[in-house]
Amino acid sequence: MRRLEILLLSGIAARSILAAEAPRPRGVGPEFAKFYKSSDTFTCISSPSIRLPVARLNDDFCDCPDGSDEPGTSACAHLSSLSPFTLGSTPTGHVNTTLALPGYYCKNKGHQPSYVPFTNVNDGVCDYQLCCDGSDEWAKVGGVKCEDKCKEIGKEWKKKDEQRQKSQSNAAKRRKELVAEAAKLRQEVEVKVQTLQTVIQGQGLKVKGLEAALAEAERQERGRVVKKRGAGGKLSMLVQLAKDRIEELRESLVEVRNQRDTGKARIAELEAILTTFKEEYNPNFNDEGVKRAVRSWEDYAARDKPAVGDDAKDRDLDEIAKPDSETGAIKWSEWDEPEEGDVDVLYKIEAYLPVPARDWIDQKLRDLRSLLIENGVLAPSTEAGSSKEVEDARNALNAAKDSLSNSQKQLGEYSEDLGKDYGADDVFRALKGQCVSKNSGEYTYELCWLGETKQKSKKNSQQTSMGKFVSIDKVMVDDEVPPDGKGLGSGERVALRYENGQHCWNGPNRSTFVVLACTETDDLWKITEEEKCVYRMEVGTPAVCGMVEKKGDNPKDEL
Repeated sequence: MRRLEILLLSGIAARSILAAEAPRPRGVGPEFAKFYKSSDTFTCISSPSIRLPVARLNDDFCDCPDGSDEPGTSACAHLSSLSPFTLGSTPTGHVNTTLALPGYYCKNKGHQPSYVPFTNVNDGVCDYQLCCDGSDEWAKVGGVKCEDKCKEIGKEWKKKDEQRQKSQSNAAKRRKELVAEAAKLRQEVEVKVQTLQTVIQGQGLKVKGLEAALAEAERQERGRVVKKRGAGGKLSMLVQLAKDRIEELRESLVEVRNQRDTGKARIAELEAILTTFKEEYNPNFNDEGVKRAVRSWEDYAARDKPAVGDDAKDRDLDEIAKPDSETGAIKWSEWDEPEEGDVDVLYKIEAYLPVPARDWIDQKLRDLRSLLIENGVLAPSTEAGSSKEVEDARNALNAAKDSLSNSQKQLGEYSEDLGKDYGADDVFRALKGQCVSKNSGEYTYELCWLGETKQKSKKNSQQTSMGKFVSIDKVMVDDEVPPDGKGLGSGERVALRYENGQHCWNGPNRSTFVVLACTETDDLWKITEEEKCVYRMEVGTPAVCGMVEKKGDNPKDEL
């Protein structure tokens, strides 16, 4: 009896081992192997109430509503309403007809395993991009035989993957450098803000001090006792008038003499021309006009003419034309001194006082006069213009105000810059002002980071603004990445908006939407016009590496 029990237990253990080591059905991935362990029956994955014999797996007939009984065929590729389990309700009242499996599983030994759509199974086409081992065409429909190319494809993929990993590593390194550079630039701006705040505080105090100095200088100016110049009486006025009149006559004499000398020179020149004409003309030439001219010249030359010029008189004129300061005929300086009056004598009394007493009295008199002027008792000084002290004080104040205004303007610009959005880690701060371009036909397109997008003609170098930077944005994309890596991939990407470009004829202002992807270097690889004067650029840059989802997650994209 005991021996029989041992034999039964051994049989059960053997069946368990065989079941555990049994291969997975064709087309089943390792993550779904747990649903196919039984060697007797199969339970539909999404409909546990439905059980099938194992023999009905991959029999090219769709038995399970979710298609899980046909992992290696295309029988359940398109679940239709004619399927037996979708015509009515099961005892539970609900049938799940969503495919339970992602597709047909290709082991791709020597490369990356992947799934292919069920519609591709035994369709007579070798799908080497997804199923390099050719197992998706196991039925050899139409005589198609797909060889296993995983070794060579895997080798090429590994080579590209190494290049891609190296490029991504370099891109990540470059982004770290950009972030460090951006942090340095931001710190410089912060230092400038702090410095300007200190400078502005000092400049403000300086302006207040200069305002007080100007007010005091103007106060002193109003209280200054003015001694008018040229108050020498009627004789001084007459002397000045005479001096001015004589100078006017002297200048007129010099001008008339110059005109006379010019006229004399012209007359002499004309007479010489006519004399030569008379001597050299041909008397036998019968021209009445010439003969009359010669006779007229003979009559003119025969008349008595007054003497031209007199050296003695010219010397007298030279002496008269000289300024009085050179001849000394009239010493005007002796007549310019004003007459001294009684007030002038009083002013000289202070010369006999000690310096401290003179300064004290002068200051008291100034203060008293200023007080009387401020209270309306005396009128302020009416002398035209301001004193040098007042002008210097005013100029110094204006210069200080200009410096303060410039510093405040710079502080506003730097403070505004610190508040701008430069992307994650302020990374675009390091790229601001740099440009990347691409030649396309007869144009060159240029993107300047956080600046402007342009279209440049190669024919006449004319530039057209395609938009000015407005904001940093994000966008969802779903594109394949070509082998050269110049693609956006799928997922969320950083984007830049450029608007208010040059107006488009019979259209809007030009604008550009720039979508960014992670690359080792800055590269503008695609420009399209989605609508009239609405452009889209695809640009690679290390600045966005790590800021978005990894592109090309689909193995097909990597190939």
